[in-house]
Amino acid sequence: MTQPSWRKPFGIFLILLIISVWAVIVASASPWIGQLHMLVQAVVYVVAGIVWILPLKPLLAWMETGRWRP
Repeated sequence: MTQPSWRKPFGIFLILLIISVWAVIVASASPWIGQLHMLVQAVVYVVAGIVWILPLKPLLAWMETGRWRP
């Protein structure tokens, strides 16, 4: 039996940290975003809702393998 890896709990912590920091960034930009046309706001928030996912693929690969690339 192998020793449990510390990478998974640390990776989960990093994922939660990324989500939290991104939420604060988007929320702090909301007064500026709120001045935009409603359709532009929708696009901004959809993009902001997707962009935080980009760093997750290498992070998840690292959590599983110990390497940043699968």
